[in-house]
Amino acid sequence: MAGSSAVAADLLRQVGGEAGATFISLLVVVATVGSINATIITGARSSFALGQDVSLFRFLGTWRPKPSSPTAAYLVQAGIALALVGLGTYTRQGFETMVDYTAPIFWFFFLFSTLALIVLRFREPFHPRPFRVPLYPLIPLLFCIICGYLLYSSLVYTGIGAIVGVVVVLLGIPLIRQSA
Repeated sequence: MAGSSAVAADLLRQVGGEAGATFISLLVVVATVGSINATIITGARSSFALGQDVSLFRFLGTWRPKPSSPTAAYLVQAGIALALVGLGTYTRQGFETMVDYTAPIFWFFFLFSTLALIVLRFREPFHPRPFRVPLYPLIPLLFCIICGYLLYSSLVYTGIGAIVGVVVVLLGIPLIRQSA
């Protein structure tokens, strides 16, 4: 595994020949494109919601009718993505630096989203729910523990890039107070 740049493809090449390697490679491409698509759409709509709630970022909360999209939010998101690519280009580890920066942000998001589920279900126990979480509260608590560990790991083992990512997240705390 240490000598392989594509472990899954190499494994399936041994099991199923070139057809197996091609199949798993195409499967990885489809999964990656789907993930990128979901990230772009949800990222822009999150920025759009921020623009709706926080007056400082009102420009992100505009919806253009012709392409029927939050164009300003997409453009800001593209600028942030290009800045991350630039950061990766000018550092020694490249892609690793981008992952170091973004990993704790994702774990923060998953952790706080799940905590919000628990808090809202506690505060409003009789509110109608369109979806019931199986084995509630066990599954959300287990997920919080895993996210907390992965957040901790991303901070401890990655270094300065992760710390910079956390600082950027923490800079958003005053925006929460402004929108509340």
